[in-house]
Amino acid sequence: MELLRTPRLLLRHWEESDLPAFFDLYSRDDVMRWLGPHPRRTVASLDEARERLARWRARERDLDPPLGLWAVVPLAPGTPPPAGTVLLMPLADAEGPTGLIEVGWHLHPKHQGQGLATESAGALLAAAATAGIGQVLALTDLDNVRSQAVAARLGMSDEATTDRWFGLTARQFRKTLAAADGGA
Repeated sequence: MELLRTPRLLLRHWEESDLPAFFDLYSRDDVMRWLGPHPRRTVASLDEARERLARWRARERDLDPPLGLWAVVPLAPGTPPPAGTVLLMPLADAEGPTGLIEVGWHLHPKHQGQGLATESAGALLAAAATAGIGQVLALTDLDNVRSQAVAARLGMSDEATTDRWFGLTARQFRKTLAAADGGA
């Protein structure tokens, strides 16, 4: 399913045919070092990547777009593989669902530093505002200054560190989204 397009990107669901690109992205230490609870580990095989992708699809089944885990695909001649993932997902803490939404981005190293995280996440936040989502959080590893810079470029406010999510200490950013009618 295609969600949206920007001048340089298509955001769509990850597909089974994307499995090699999914594996290439999530089998990299330089990507996985920032993601998830400790101990952080890479995807070790195509079978493990297939299982993870199946879990992602299962998580998305009950979500209405723009919520989801979206493949970031460059608009280029031919059919380029996804360059990464941009996500808009409901957050839960130790108490359960919180009603809060997380925005996040994971890019393949060869696509970093080109503004693709900012472009894809910005477009996703615009879709979230249109869908009536009032605010979003971004959570970054304490040492992930590049991801923190993306959050700043998106106009997100740095709320300092938190231990609330995923059993981690993370830096939390928040953005209030404008309503579809242009209000706050």
